[in-house]
Amino acid sequence: MWVELVTDEADAVLAILAKKAAAEPVTDADWERLFNSDGYVRLKKREASLNRGFTDDDFKAFVLSDELSARRADLEETLARWKQADLNGAAGRALAYLPEGADFRAKVYPVIKPQTNSFVFEVTTDPAIFLYLDPTMTAAQFENTMAHELHHIGYAGACASRAEAEQTLARSPAVAQILRWIGAFGEGVAMLAAAGGPDVHPHAASPEADRQRWDRDVIRFDDDLGKVEAFFLSILDGRLTNQEDIDTLGFSFFGIQGPWYTVGWKMAVTIENTYGRAALIDCLCEPARFLATYNRAAEEQMHNGGERLATWSPKLMEALLQVPENPAGGAH
Repeated sequence: MWVELVTDEADAVLAILAKKAAAEPVTDADWERLFNSDGYVRLKKREASLNRGFTDDDFKAFVLSDELSARRADLEETLARWKQADLNGAAGRALAYLPEGADFRAKVYPVIKPQTNSFVFEVTTDPAIFLYLDPTMTAAQFENTMAHELHHIGYAGACASRAEAEQTLARSPAVAQILRWIGAFGEGVAMLAAAGGPDVHPHAASPEADRQRWDRDVIRFDDDLGKVEAFFLSILDGRLTNQEDIDTLGFSFFGIQGPWYTVGWKMAVTIENTYGRAALIDCLCEPARFLATYNRAAEEQMHNGGERLATWSPKLMEALLQVPENPAGGAH
């Protein structure tokens, strides 16, 4: 496990803002420091991979804007705070929800940029986490976000080959497509890992509005599971075949933190609470087993007088590669 905080892009932007505030000339060397920084070079590479317009001149205009200058003090304070974050603790939470032997190497880039999004990049070759430098994000939130993104990176390294093998063995291209989309429930598992366990609210470190939004969305678990299943069945039945239409509907379930997050989290929590964390980890790398293990856990929970939850239909589960039943009641 190796995690490095790389702040060269943000440091270079802040140095230029400091010069501007002091009415000192910004030199070619200042711009070269920024444009040659690892964070900027990789950010530009990522935007190019998505065919997004991203030029040095546009970025210069952004850096020299009065709007960014007005935020300089907040950005400096935020970067200083993030530099003190417990990266090892965040990495440990991610590893606790990954298969034995899982490991990751990642660079974390706090960046000052026009867009406010955060993302991972090149997760299978040179894993990077880009985090928008947000003054409203506390150190605890930063660590939570780090744990979430590190789980994605660790999952990709530990599970990609097994998930791809399951898709290769799928009975049809439609089933392979569904199996790929089931992997999006990894957002919910990452929420669980970042929190540190099923007894910790996924937004314990977040503002109250975020906690309330999450709680409202989780209450709709049954309906949201039904919406995702309808999506899967429309692919399975051949009613949804155009890839652009499939992607549009599939990506709509991300939302702010939509069903890929809330339904995935609830399924993972149900499995862990019923069979233990080891059983959850054991089925993470095989999408069909993840759904089948959840079904069994939800049914066992109901039979024991617990919460009654929606489950995946026999039609869908029959189409997917099945998880063998374990006489002991757990996953294997």
